[in-house]
Amino acid sequence: MTSSKLRGRPRRSGPQVSVRVLHAVLGGATGIVWLVLPGMTTRTDVPVAITRPPASAVSAPTTAPAAPAAPAAPAAPAAPAEEGTSAVDLVLPLVVVGVAGALAGYGHVRRVRRSRTRTTPGGAAHSPHAETGVPDERVRAALVAADDRVRAARDELGFVRELSGPEAVAPFAGALREAETELAAAFRMRQRYDDGVPQDAAARRQAQAGITGRCAEAVRRLDAAADGFRRLRGLERGVSGALGVAEARFRELTGRTAAAEAVLADVRAAYVATASASVVGYAEQAKDRLVFATLRLNLARQADDADRPAEAARHLRAAEGAVAQAAVLVGAVERTAAELREAAGLVPAALTGAEARLAPLRGTAGPGDEALTPLLHADAVLSSVRRELTSGRPYDPLGMLRRITAAVSQAASERTGAAAGPVPAPERAGVTAAAGRLTARSATAAADDFVATHRGAVGATPRTRLVEARRLLTAGDDPGAEALALEARALAEQDVRVRGNPYAAPPSAPDASRPVAVAGTVGTAGTAGAVLGGILPADDPENADPGGFAGRPRSPDGTPPGTPPG
Repeated sequence: MTSSKLRGRPRRSGPQVSVRVLHAVLGGATGIVWLVLPGMTTRTDVPVAITRPPASAVSAPTTAPAAPAAPAAPAAPAAPAEEGTSAVDLVLPLVVVGVAGALAGYGHVRRVRRSRTRTTPGGAAHSPHAETGVPDERVRAALVAADDRVRAARDELGFVRELSGPEAVAPFAGALREAETELAAAFRMRQRYDDGVPQDAAARRQAQAGITGRCAEAVRRLDAAADGFRRLRGLERGVSGALGVAEARFRELTGRTAAAEAVLADVRAAYVATASASVVGYAEQAKDRLVFATLRLNLARQADDADRPAEAARHLRAAEGAVAQAAVLVGAVERTAAELREAAGLVPAALTGAEARLAPLRGTAGPGDEALTPLLHADAVLSSVRRELTSGRPYDPLGMLRRITAAVSQAASERTGAAAGPVPAPERAGVTAAAGRLTARSATAAADDFVATHRGAVGATPRTRLVEARRLLTAGDDPGAEALALEARALAEQDVRVRGNPYAAPPSAPDASRPVAVAGTVGTAGTAGAVLGGILPADDPENADPGGFAGRPRSPDGTPPGTPPG
């Protein structure tokens, strides 16, 4: 039977150590025998003279005196026999000593391994986390759960601030900022981890533990303020005041959604399709969230009239989350249209600034210089942008600015310092920098909007890249921020395509706009969008509490229900 002390050991590690030790024993014994073998096989007897008599003596009479030579015959082999015996006696002790040393080393290795895996007192307890650290799946799930909680709390706080005023919510706004700080630190650690920092295995395990600790601290900050936040809301006493705020926002967004559809139609007519690709379908998704909000607001009012405060509060908070996401979707369409107009006005000036930036570089690049290649590429890009701009056909202004700034940056990176020549001071802080700032800000906001409205299916990696893009944007690294923001958006879209909507909708009612009882629950239109947006968990969206300051009941592994894998 396998010892309990060895059950936790990897199955392959033991036999590998035994084979290595056995090889060492056999190798040592073979080496000793090889060294001693020449002493065993070489003749060491003393040479003796030939004792055969000469031919003349053969015919001598047998009575010749030969008795004195007889004792010398046995004396000759006596010396070699004594020396051979001593060499053989030396071999056996050496072999025994070598084997004993090898066995002692093998025993020492086994004792060390037993002491490391011992679970009884007197030895260090073997912990799986000591070798492997926190499983990476749990680290990513902790990041996703904490980010969802912070985002939901931010949305909920906006409604309470409108009802109770900034002074009343100031303590909870501070708790939210503290949670955001802890979460940003966790994402920063994760970004460094993904970049391979630190490299040491033990330090990487500590980094994973630190990430989960930061996430837990972010959630703890919200938990500590949850009771006070509930008392401030007072939803158990009635939801009429909060319903008024939510319904007012709902009515405002209904008008803005219709206007956003018209704005998006104008954008599609004025620019190429890629210009509005980041907000395709957002108006329809906003209307879906508003349909869900309509039904939940009605259910909240009905439950409040029937004196069911807990149910009324649950429906109200779900409606608030849907209204908040509809505002994000509509705002994304409005912001994209404004950014395209700004970019269109900036493209001619950006072309002029790019020429001014490239002029001193051309004077320092010779015919065979490697820096000539990026300069030629930049010239080709600028020429292509001019042709598109003057062709009269629709174009993508933000895409043009990205191409201009990328080409200039690549050419300038080949020539740094004095070799690049003087850079015009107005251009350094002028249109080219403004173009890079605009494109970086646009890409970061677009990625943030997508994650916020699809977080039910977005994992930890896109969120990590997004938080790092925000940090770089704040630090003034516009190219780095834009690159990470575009990567975050691409990874988030990939997560949504691969995972799909985590909610399996029940069979639809004849009238999808009306609630229908399904398996003891209330099925409402727009529930799938609410689950995809992370407003409600996928396992029980009709009866579960939405996220926010108070959070929602935890699953056995410590993450909220419906949390997607990282």
